[in-house]
Amino acid sequence: MAGIEVKSFAQPDEFQELPRFTKEEVVVGGVHVARTILKPGWSWAEDVKPIAGTPTCLFHHQGFVISGLLAFETDDGARRVAGPGDVFDVPPGHNAWVEGDEPVVSVEFAGVRGFGKPADGGERVVSTLLVTDIVDSTAIAARVGDSAWKELLGHHNDRVRLELDRFRGHEVKTTGDGFLAMFDGASRAVRCAAAIHLVAEVDDLRVRAGVHSGEVERQAGDLRGVAVHVATRVAALAQAGEVLVSASAVALLDGSDLLLEDAGEHELKGVPGPRRLYRLAQ
Repeated sequence: MAGIEVKSFAQPDEFQELPRFTKEEVVVGGVHVARTILKPGWSWAEDVKPIAGTPTCLFHHQGFVISGLLAFETDDGARRVAGPGDVFDVPPGHNAWVEGDEPVVSVEFAGVRGFGKPADGGERVVSTLLVTDIVDSTAIAARVGDSAWKELLGHHNDRVRLELDRFRGHEVKTTGDGFLAMFDGASRAVRCAAAIHLVAEVDDLRVRAGVHSGEVERQAGDLRGVAVHVATRVAALAQAGEVLVSASAVALLDGSDLLLEDAGEHELKGVPGPRRLYRLAQ
């Protein structure tokens, strides 16, 4: 039947095997889904850290455990154990290990791509960057109080991460009350920014967003380069509910049905020369 896609882990799109780790990965509807098998004694620190080259796991994982016990500990000391039937959501910056003598079998639908592979140390790539920021976050936090703000921000971050996964974006890091993400397509980055605006309104929040394409250097889970600064400055110029797009990103949107309006030339702090920006039409 047209529009229905079914794949089996028995015939994965990608297969990866390490001494105590097996991953069978399929891609359906643009979403990467993996079944992982972790043998007793497996831990991220011993089995993946030497490969990834980062202090802790920098992937955001979501999934559920079929069998076995999988323990997580975040960088701030929070610890939980997920068992059969448990669904987990683990933010970047954590360790994980198998508890007990039973292998852990799990299915994950976030944090799949690139996991268990060498970090891109010093690799320069052309990418489209998305930077988001909650408008008037300080005033909102003062109005609702620290506890309510923490809960509200948590809900917002969860919604943003779902949109990033839906549009095949990779979360690089959070920036207090915003995100830096990278995409392999400019159109997906702009559409993701628009979707984030919509989901933010569910929590009565307004977001500004900037999209820019350029060359970046990937180092230990972070990005470096002028393109990162440009994307950040573009986002800072956006108004509440607005998506601003740089000319370099617009040049990659040929053939898309996105409607953009000329937002004029702007001086970006710390970046030489004026830059022409475009506004995503509402």
